[in-house]
Amino acid sequence: MFVIIGYVVCLGCIFGVYIAHGGNIGVILHALPFEMITIFGGALGAFVVNNQPKVLKATMKALPDALKGSKYTKARYMELLTMLYEILQKARKEGLMAIEKDVESPHDSPIFSKFPVVGHDHHVIEFTTDYLRMMVSGNLNAHEIEALMDSEIDTHHAEAHAPVAALGRLAGALPAFGIVAAVLGVVNTMGSVGQPPAVLGGMIGSALVGTFLGILLAYGVMEPLGGLLEQKMEDAAKELQCIKTTLLASMQGYNPTTAIEFGRKVLFSTDRPSFSELESHVRGKK
Repeated sequence: MFVIIGYVVCLGCIFGVYIAHGGNIGVILHALPFEMITIFGGALGAFVVNNQPKVLKATMKALPDALKGSKYTKARYMELLTMLYEILQKARKEGLMAIEKDVESPHDSPIFSKFPVVGHDHHVIEFTTDYLRMMVSGNLNAHEIEALMDSEIDTHHAEAHAPVAALGRLAGALPAFGIVAAVLGVVNTMGSVGQPPAVLGGMIGSALVGTFLGILLAYGVMEPLGGLLEQKMEDAAKELQCIKTTLLASMQGYNPTTAIEFGRKVLFSTDRPSFSELESHVRGKK
């Protein structure tokens, strides 16, 4: 909703002021289809050339998510930390081998099944169970597991950043394609120098629309979209950091209550539940 409101305000103010100052919107509307095909078509073709198929797929998948609200809310984090608390509490009371079945078959686990949001999130469960499995095996110490976690989070960050970088490159290219469209319009105008001044003026105006659209699409549409996706990417990485911090605290000997407090402190302040909120939620799930 905020994305749509932002675009409406952006485009409304730009075109609204233009019309209020006596601008002829008909000139823009007349040139719009041709200029859009030239600019956006050329940029789209270059976008395909400039990115691997996996990046193209990731970008197409990420774009609809930009129109949705963030799923990383206080309620989600309370559920995540409560889930981690319960699995660590079971391991502490019954031994690490007691959670082996939960780790090997998380979809059949009574613990993971209690949490409908994070318990069915593929990335969360895979990341959590992979390192719980290492904890159960006992072959790696906390420092070695931390290094592996950092490497996986870095890889996740690089993959998630690929669509952001691709949109950034597209935004940088759009003004140049706007200039290409404008130059072609000028070339077309120069080939019609025998026409009346009114006709030539309209052709020059259409050519300038190309420059205008290239800049507008770059800085009014694509770049803000890339910035939004980057913020969502940081939210996703923060969730993995929360899991990492909680599990490492447990490996270092802290009890489950203290371990999830370590994880809680990692979260952004806007989404972080308070100590009392998390404690009440944990008790309510027992």
